[in-house]
Amino acid sequence: MQINKVAVLGSGVMGSAIAAHLANAGIPSLLLDVLPSALLPEEEALGLTFQSPKVRNRIAALNKAKLLKTSPALLFVPEFADRIEVGNLTDDLERLKEADWIIEVVVERLEVKVDLLKKVAAHVRPGTIVSSNTSGISLRSMAEGLPVDFTRYFLGTHFFNPPRYMKLFEVIPGPNTDLEVLRFMMDFGERTLGKGVVKAKDTPNFIANRIGIYGLAVTLQEMERFGLTVDEVDALTGPVMGRPKSASFRTVDMVGLDTFVHVAANVAEGVPEEKEYFALPAFILTMLEKGWIGDKAKQGFYRKVKTKEGKSTEVLDPKTLTYVPMKNVKFSALDKAKNAGSLPEKIRTLIGGKDIGAQFSWNVLKRVLLYAANIMPQVAENINAVDTAMRLGFNWKMGPFETWDALGVPRTAERMSAEGDTLPSLVTQLLAEGKASFYEKDAGGRQTYFNPGTGNFDTLPDNPYSFSLKQAHEQGKTIFGNSGASLVDLGDGVACLEFHSPSNSIGSDILNMIHKSLAEVEKNYLGLVISSEGKNFCVGANLMLILMAAEEEEWDELDLMVREFQRGTMALKYAKKPVVAAPYGMTLGGGAEVCLHSHAIQAAAETYMGLVELGVGLLPGGGGTKEMAVRALEGILPGVQAAPDYFYAKRFETVAMAQVSTSAEMAKNLGFLRDHDRYSMNSDHVLPDAKARIIDLARNFRPLLPTKVKTAGSSVRATLELALYGMKQGRYISEYDEYLAQKLAYVITGGDKPAGSAVDEQYLLDLEREGFLSLAGEQKTQERIRYMLAKNKPLRN
Repeated sequence: MQINKVAVLGSGVMGSAIAAHLANAGIPSLLLDVLPSALLPEEEALGLTFQSPKVRNRIAALNKAKLLKTSPALLFVPEFADRIEVGNLTDDLERLKEADWIIEVVVERLEVKVDLLKKVAAHVRPGTIVSSNTSGISLRSMAEGLPVDFTRYFLGTHFFNPPRYMKLFEVIPGPNTDLEVLRFMMDFGERTLGKGVVKAKDTPNFIANRIGIYGLAVTLQEMERFGLTVDEVDALTGPVMGRPKSASFRTVDMVGLDTFVHVAANVAEGVPEEKEYFALPAFILTMLEKGWIGDKAKQGFYRKVKTKEGKSTEVLDPKTLTYVPMKNVKFSALDKAKNAGSLPEKIRTLIGGKDIGAQFSWNVLKRVLLYAANIMPQVAENINAVDTAMRLGFNWKMGPFETWDALGVPRTAERMSAEGDTLPSLVTQLLAEGKASFYEKDAGGRQTYFNPGTGNFDTLPDNPYSFSLKQAHEQGKTIFGNSGASLVDLGDGVACLEFHSPSNSIGSDILNMIHKSLAEVEKNYLGLVISSEGKNFCVGANLMLILMAAEEEEWDELDLMVREFQRGTMALKYAKKPVVAAPYGMTLGGGAEVCLHSHAIQAAAETYMGLVELGVGLLPGGGGTKEMAVRALEGILPGVQAAPDYFYAKRFETVAMAQVSTSAEMAKNLGFLRDHDRYSMNSDHVLPDAKARIIDLARNFRPLLPTKVKTAGSSVRATLELALYGMKQGRYISEYDEYLAQKLAYVITGGDKPAGSAVDEQYLLDLEREGFLSLAGEQKTQERIRYMLAKNKPLRN
């Protein structure tokens, strides 16, 4: 089986977003929707008729056009919209024969879906995979009356919105789904679409929405019971409980209150015995009637208003249905929990308190834990599927069964029983087996989970596409390390330099490890991967150390720091064995410079890379400015005469504007990734993919030899400075922004050397270092650094 083209039936918010994600994955699609009901006046003015394709395809075309305006962007780059072709469900059903996968994304009404699927069955090629993106309608009900051969290739594929950013992909077999089709789609979802795939059973709302919406419903019920406010609830149900910063009500605002109410009603209808669990307060229905459905309506539980001081956020008072200023939430248990250590300690502290905040938190958490344990056998094949679904679908730090373990199953069960709650059979069975947790490590250090069907612990299967550095450390694969980084054996002759300093920022410990690791790799390994497992790959150099040295006027020390950074990146570039950087997430400043000096980059698709130093009043000082100058004229064939202004201007703008890519594909456009660099759709696959790159490069690797670089000279610099003058006059940049960019222009064009002068890289590195040091001494630069450290955002002074 192979998927080269997809037909997406339904071009609404979800359908068009799925088509966008398919485009990101390199898969063209045919996006179809219904015919419009009538001509628009502007169409009539153009002489179009109802038979004109532009009219008949209007709905899908308009929804495709909206993809270019969404924020955050659903497409990696705008050009990928060209991979989406539009049509309609009347004229283009015959074209379904072109598709290898057809995904239905129409309105959540059974009769509408069944009617469409019957039409699809009459037009597809035999063996075409057909799926529904339903968020909870029964696959069995949809399959009734469809040809048996058709239903062998029919299943549920539930994306979470927005598909580009939400990793969960629930795959639900229908009543007759062929096992090979199911396996193929699970593998395709993980490898090609970059998803975390969870197999779910055909039950209302499947796994994540069933438990997540239940959690939100009981949160509302407990909020009313305790008389808490919206902002108090969000303070208690956010990161301190292991939930995302959006907590409860900000999450509903993001998803849409209408969606939340619809999904809750779907469970109540599909599981009548649980109807009372999903009962919503009257004020929710009033909000729905008023259209206060969240971000898409610009008001929901929260809204932003303009004041004399700027914008402020107000919060809804459910009792009066008016908006009031947000307050500073104070609960004794909450304050203590925030100061606790690990997440399990935070949760135990929060629910162990005596105040009303602690009581509310315990009631919400208790009900969710009991509910998840009760329905697990109905919705999933094992407890790990439930935990994975909640982590990936609702961004919980720990799933329900991981939370049971963190709190202590015996202790938690005892507290529940003492309060009169009936323990789920899954919990009583675990305790009867003499076990105290749902997960255990086996003798080999592998993760196992409790299987209630056998009463034993099953081993989680190894994923051939992913690699855990944490597990590698536990298995004794650490070669050596220090406080900032470690060298880890990835197997098959490949080593990994793992950053693990605070925020993975680069300091002397990481720089020392670069040299030590390269020496070890050159003796005993095929090559070196550079990566990490933190939230972000690397946020750059240690700004605090730079500020302290500048304030104390320790110029020799700061000069040495920059020299050592440059020496480290150049050691990577001229290493005798291949070096592959494997970035992901935020890859800023020094992190980008490490990547720029690697022989190849295997990035995660969601890599946000940029040389952002000008935002804090500095130049990229670890070779980044030099490398952008080196790359300015790359790609121009020998002997071809080309004006350098455009090529230097493009690289200059990237650095001067501190541009950060919004994807790995955009990083190519900005010049951070070259044509031979690649990216993995699934961030979990970056390390193994980078390892494969090393093995491939090592077959015929030749170390780079130093080459000369031709300088751009003063004429190009004058062009850049003229553009800066225009931007300052137009008030797009400040006077100090212009001053910083002029420094950058001086360095990137080769200083005082005439145009076309052949210089070595060290000459450019010296210019770069001198520019960095001179700016570090400027008062306004130090103000920018202080502001960034304090506020985590740039200051424009």
